[in-house]
Amino acid sequence: MDDIDAKVRLDWDRYWLVDPLDGTKEFIAQNGEFAVNIALIENNQPILGVVAVPAKKVSYFAASGLGAFKAGPDEVAHSIQCRSVSHRPLDILISRHSHPDALENYLEQIPSHHLQALGSSIKMCRIAEGKADLYPRFGQTSEWDTAASQCILTEAGGKIVDLKQGAPLKYGEKMDLHNPQFVAIGKVNKEFIKNYLSI
Repeated sequence: MDDIDAKVRLDWDRYWLVDPLDGTKEFIAQNGEFAVNIALIENNQPILGVVAVPAKKVSYFAASGLGAFKAGPDEVAHSIQCRSVSHRPLDILISRHSHPDALENYLEQIPSHHLQALGSSIKMCRIAEGKADLYPRFGQTSEWDTAASQCILTEAGGKIVDLKQGAPLKYGEKMDLHNPQFVAIGKVNKEFIKNYLSI
């Protein structure tokens, strides 16, 4: 999409947003933590999302209003849900390759937690299936990195929000294709949002 004139792109009401290899460094490292992201965007929001993890033979998928699902080699497609985020030690996911100072400063605000490094959009899917709580992202990402997993996470009861605005990420409304700093998180209450979803 980088080679498409922004003035043309900004007029699109509906389009497919695809990342055929999310997690290039993971693919090169052969650790299996890379994915294929496919999203359908309508009116600046992802309404359908698929994240396929070829090395694990696992797929996550969702459609607006229809829920989120996971399918794998040993399991039929089944519904997934985020777990409620409380003040227990949180399971926080971080990128394997991007650790800016802002991340360290943010983590200092969070109550006791456990960190796990993981690649690609798999992080958001892990939150969607209730296996992690939070993924703060301060390094650069593009819209194709998050659109599919945002649909999945939202349908599972979580959210991906702009850390400064506190609003869900939007797609295809800016001249560039970079995301703002964001946090992906499971089910949270208002107190948690007030204390930890802003910088």
